[in-house]
Amino acid sequence: MSDPITPEQEWWTAAEMAKAALPGLPGTPQGIKQFAEREGWHQHTDLLRRRVGRGGGTLYHWTLLPMVTRKKLLGDQVSKPQLKSGRSEIWAQFDQLPQKDKDEAERRLKALRDIQALREAGATQEVAVHAVCDQIDVSPRTIYNWVELVQGVDDVDHLAYLAPRRRGRRTAQRAAKAPEFLDRLKSLYLRLEGPSFSECFRSACADAELHGWETLIERTALRHIQKTVQRTTIVFAREGLAGLMRCYPPQIRDKSMLRAMEAVNADCHKIDVFVRWEDGRVTRPQIVAFQDIFSGKILSWRVDHDPNKVMVMSAYGEMVEEWGIPEHCLFDNGREFANKWMTAGAPTRFRFKIRDDDPLGVLPMMGVKMHWARPAHGQAKPVERAFRDWASSIAKDPRFHGAYVGNRPDAKPENYGNRAVPIEDFLRVLAERVIEHNARTGRKSETAKGRSFDETFAESYANAPVKKATEEQRRLWLMGQEVRSLHRENGQLKLFDNVYHCDWMSQEAGRRVVARFNPDDFFHGVYLYAVEGEYLGFAECRQKTGFFDQGEAQRDAKRRRQIQKHERKLRDLHTPHSIQEIAADMDERAPSASETLEAKVVHPVFPKITRPLTAPEPKQLSPEQERERAAFLATFEDNNRDRAGEKRAPALVETEAKTEREKTSQDLFEDALKLEARIERGEQISEREIRWLVSFQDTPDYRALKDFKESFESEASK
Repeated sequence: MSDPITPEQEWWTAAEMAKAALPGLPGTPQGIKQFAEREGWHQHTDLLRRRVGRGGGTLYHWTLLPMVTRKKLLGDQVSKPQLKSGRSEIWAQFDQLPQKDKDEAERRLKALRDIQALREAGATQEVAVHAVCDQIDVSPRTIYNWVELVQGVDDVDHLAYLAPRRRGRRTAQRAAKAPEFLDRLKSLYLRLEGPSFSECFRSACADAELHGWETLIERTALRHIQKTVQRTTIVFAREGLAGLMRCYPPQIRDKSMLRAMEAVNADCHKIDVFVRWEDGRVTRPQIVAFQDIFSGKILSWRVDHDPNKVMVMSAYGEMVEEWGIPEHCLFDNGREFANKWMTAGAPTRFRFKIRDDDPLGVLPMMGVKMHWARPAHGQAKPVERAFRDWASSIAKDPRFHGAYVGNRPDAKPENYGNRAVPIEDFLRVLAERVIEHNARTGRKSETAKGRSFDETFAESYANAPVKKATEEQRRLWLMGQEVRSLHRENGQLKLFDNVYHCDWMSQEAGRRVVARFNPDDFFHGVYLYAVEGEYLGFAECRQKTGFFDQGEAQRDAKRRRQIQKHERKLRDLHTPHSIQEIAADMDERAPSASETLEAKVVHPVFPKITRPLTAPEPKQLSPEQERERAAFLATFEDNNRDRAGEKRAPALVETEAKTEREKTSQDLFEDALKLEARIERGEQISEREIRWLVSFQDTPDYRALKDFKESFESEASK
């Protein structure tokens, strides 16, 4: 569909025509309006349009202008041709539009195609336009606007050019006028404190008023930030790495590639039930469980007050003895799993201090490969799914009625704390529930496929090449380990207040050894190994004196590190203003002291009453106190006589001008204070000074002056 050439500007106001000084028209807006009345322009309603915006007014189509004026406009158009956007850019913009805008473009294209069909059938342009307008219920002016959109455009691109362009155009134009304001707003909003957008907007407006920046309305500013800053960057800046990781799906791992006992995982779970232990304590017990990753079967478990390496070793030992040695172990990052008994010597273990003489842990010695779950990431351990079942099937067992505590502090049941289950009953119910958990059919995992965990495990275990533990290996997983030195004379070993010795140990006196023992029974004895690993022998317990309970490494994928680094750069790019700079501007715009409100409440101020700094009146001493004082002075004179080669007390040198009988009680008290100060500073004083100080501190004079001094200091500090 070809159309005549049109000028760059087709619609004109009277003011625009007067300003452009077009030939054939008056030079003022009033004159042009009068000219339009005389020429009857208002009779051509399809060539008139109401101006949108402040002031309103009328827009006149260029075809209403005199011929000389139209020639001028067309001449300018030929000298300055109108440029259309490139096809790739227009189609890229069209692809980003919502479906309703694309549907509108199709409706417009169909209308233009219908007009073209009517004209080809012999109808005039005006008749074709009015016929289509009646059909789609739009004005003829709207049709002509659509025609203008595709002027000089190939037919194949009409759809992209006819699409509405209203989304984001005005927001981008307005945002371009206020870059400083938007930078400050993003710096305030993209913070880990997570402030509300309205609060940040108010603060940014205050800063803009201080600096004279252009501003936007709140809704426009929020829309601009949501369009220019990607969602993951906003989440990372406001919620940190944990929030960022929630924006990406977790890794999907295929268990069907494994077999039974090829890989196990373990974790601890605090059950939501109050239990009364044998010693009378009432707590929520901790359960450690080892689970086969392929089938989901619970292989072994232990219960204790708190997570510790003893329960972990015991559960691991039961699993190895009954089912065999796994090739891989996936552990939680807690210290109970990263203990030296189990994992010492592993290259990826970063818990506890590493020493050169640390013996290898049980797992490295048995050739088990260890893996560590990422901290605070439950999806990494399949056993967490079993714990979720236990939170309902075990914790809410009818036999635990009244002992359930709820799964959150704010979700306690009405009967909270009514009862504590005896430990023997809890262990019995737990064992039943674990058996039922493994035997329940209808499991929907990718390996079970409707069967139970027991059936899935048994089918794979029957054909799996599982390694069994030897008697020598059983010593490893049954035992904890400590590095100790044998007595340098008799060769005995002291471990946890117990003494171990056999005759052969006398030959190894002073040697550094590794003691392996059963944490549940210290009195059974210990197996001794050289630090290099060779077995030395068994030592019996010779003295039974007690039992001492022995109660993170993280895995971070390369993809997550790259995401974190990338998002940190984006966050810094969108926050060019530092918080220190923002705080300085807030201080600058704060009201001055003269603008602050005066206090309306007056607090009374009372003068402090202090005691006069004078010595108290001497007390009347009883005959017995007089005799004690005379005996003290006599002792004081004897102790202060210079001995041959002995240095005099510094506290007494300062009062050398006075004889000992001339000193008052106040003088002696000051000497005592000086000695006490020297002792407090850690200085060395003579034995004679110590004897004098101890004897004087037992006198009534010292106690009376000490009480007066403490009372005065207490009053002065108030």
